Amino acid sequence: MILRTAAAAAFDDIGRDEARRRAVEELIKPEYQQESLLERAVRLIREFFDALLDSAPGGVPGGVVALVIVIVVIGALIALIAWQGRRATRGRRAAEALLGPVARTADEHRAEAERLAGESRWAEAIRERLRAIARDLEHRAVVTPQPGRTADELAEAAGRELPAHAARLASAARLFDEVTYGAAPGTPEGYQEMTSLDEALRTARPALLTASPAGAR
Repeated sequence: MILRTAAAAAFDDIGRDEARRRAVEELIKPEYQQESLLERAVRLIREFFDALLDSAPGGVPGGVVALVIVIVVIGALIALIAWQGRRATRGRRAAEALLGPVARTADEHRAEAERLAGESRWAEAIRERLRAIARDLEHRAVVTPQPGRTADELAEAAGRELPAHAARLASAARLFDEVTYGAAPGTPEGYQEMTSLDEALRTARPALLTASPAGAR
């Protein structure tokens, strides 16, 4: 109770408006314009801690409660920013990983997949087989070529045009993500399923093209 009262008194000595004014004045100083967000947050936490200690009567850290609140809030903001950064980075990597760093035709991806499967490198073989599917669908204009497309986006776009294969396409995208980002080792069964889907899609035609014209007049 005594600690809480001392903390409240120390925080009131600064005052919310005064603390806000000091923070704004500090942030607009030219020397801080080149700081990263993380560096600025760390500095502000340190300076706020120092201010609370200086204002506490008799050197007692009466601003502990206020300090904890500020640290929790700023820590949450830093965590959110870091999470957003990781998410954006993962999105870019996902876009790059679908078709890989080297431009190849569908047949070249298939040949590479077979080579990798022959070496029991199932995760890599699965990736190459989905790349073959993506290239083949783009080449036959089933889906529009789209730089940076992810496996999920490919499955969604192709599933709209080939609804009979939508579920298998979605499953293939999940498998691709698992072996690419989830560190799954891949299996012969997974590769066989991807190969089977590739073969089935090679003769599949978009729903609009296979619709019966009987109702046309």
